[in-house]
Amino acid sequence: MTLRRLDAASPEIPAMLALIRTSFAYMEARIDPPSSMLRLTETALRDSCATAELWVSGDPIEACAVLTPKPDALYIGKLAVAESARGKGLARQLVELAAERARAAGLGWLELQVRIELVENHAAFARMGFAKTGETAHPGYDRPTSITMRRPLRR
Repeated sequence: MTLRRLDAASPEIPAMLALIRTSFAYMEARIDPPSSMLRLTETALRDSCATAELWVSGDPIEACAVLTPKPDALYIGKLAVAESARGKGLARQLVELAAERARAAGLGWLELQVRIELVENHAAFARMGFAKTGETAHPGYDRPTSITMRRPLRR
């Protein structure tokens, strides 16, 4: 499957947002606090193109991710795969693209966050070489709500 980078003017932004919303909907009954996906808008995705890379796969879009550089890592956010496309390796393909983009930028790590409750996602990312490196709590919570996972990159 060919991966495409979207820009702020891309007519595919609404389809990417719809995929994120659909793919993340299952977790709403399981996570607390609610996902930031609920506040995500087309405008926010378009605006993020100034500081991040939006990547999609498929036509129509079957998978997507937002890649945001940090000082020492490339952060993978809003990684989503359509239910009908799961099991095809699209998430792994996007993670490997992120690794290529991080290496090209001279970064040594991939990083992502996973909600505490989504243990199946912890396992899926561990199979892709990620390991837990920390825990964070959303504002107003006195317990961890997310774990940070990182994957080192070979140069």
